[in-house]
This record gives sequence, structure tokens and C-alpha cells, in this order.
Amino acid sequence: MPTLKISNTVTLDENEVELSAIRAQGSGGQKVNKVAAAVHLRFDIAASSLPEYYKEKLLSLKDKRITKEGIVVIKSQQHRSQEQNRAEALERLVELIKSVNVTHKKRIPTKPTKGAVKRRLASKKKHANKKKMRGKVREE
Repeated sequence: MPTLKISNTVTLDENEVELSAIRAQGSGGQKVNKVAAAVHLRFDIAASSLPEYYKEKLLSLKDKRITKEGIVVIKSQQHRSQEQNRAEALERLVELIKSVNVTHKKRIPTKPTKGAVKRRLASKKKHANKKKMRGKVREE
């Protein structure tokens, strides 16, 4: 029973993933109309053996590949052979599941240096003076 490795501790059984062969879209030659080389992958998040953390994160994702019912739908038709498309679809599913486990570094707000503040204010004064000099000349 083949498994997909998500992380060191998390694996996914391939039996939980539903793969079906379909005919590829788009233009092609004589073979494209006869052979079902494209692969349609369907994966039910709620019914899977993934840990709850992964399920919650996946269901909260705003991804067009995840339906309202919580089913991931991936279509692969890049390659000519069904096996290559199958491998690519499974790889894209693994990448999607891995993406929810990535924690982003918190941004630490920084302050500009005193020199930078001084230069900015000097530039503003210079610019304001230039604009002021363009005004009408008043004779006294």
C-alpha cells in the first residue's frame, strides 16, 4: 500500500486519493482524441487520515482547488503519459498539504535612523523653498 510522505511524522495513504483518467483538453493530434492521458485527482479533506491541525488549515485556505464541501480537486494534463500526469497531480497535492505547515516569520517594525530622518527633512525644506521661489514677486 503506497503512501505519500508529507513530513517526517505525517504520511497519507494513496487509497484516500481518488484518481480518474480523463481526456485532455485543448488541441492535439490523432492520439489526443482517443487516449485518456489527463488525470483528475479528488481528495476529501474531512474523511482523510490527516491530523486535525492539517485539516483545519486546509479547510480555512482560500484556494480555488478546494470546494465548499472540502474536497481538493487537481487536474493534471501537462504530460503525454497518464503516469506522468498522475505523479504530477499527487506531487501538487503533497505541496498543497505541506504549504499549510509553513509558519511565516513575524515582521518586526523598524524605525528610520536619525540620519535618514534628518536627510528627509532637509530634502523637504529644499523642495518647499524651490516651490516658494516660483511664486509671484511682491514689490515693497
